[in-house]
Amino acid sequence: MKPESSSSSVDVQSSNDLQEAIRRRAEEIYIRNGSVPGRDMENWAQAESEIRAETCSGEPKPRRAIVIKVNGVQYFGEYHPESSDGYHSGEFEPGAPIPVRFENDKMFVTRPDGRELETTIVKRIG
Repeated sequence: MKPESSSSSVDVQSSNDLQEAIRRRAEEIYIRNGSVPGRDMENWAQAESEIRAETCSGEPKPRRAIVIKVNGVQYFGEYHPESSDGYHSGEFEPGAPIPVRFENDKMFVTRPDGRELETTIVKRIG
């Protein structure tokens, strides 16, 4: 199967179309990144973020997601890079304990330097 180009815009008419577009994009990301197993949730979060940005009206703002596991539940927290106070992927060591607090649909992740990354929970698994 040949992956679709991520540079094309996506026409999403229904929730089923949206899920299928995200699934296809996640597969594309998987293949593009060398088919590394065990990264399906990160690939899905990235795909969802990209597809939603492409389907928004107006100028889409770039969004990113961080995945945190708390008591067996994985939380996908989406954030906007321009309001993340310089957060960049890789600040956290895989498997290291990370202080997290929740308020309604928000997840606040304490970064190694003590600053908080505010995210909006877009998905829970587990």
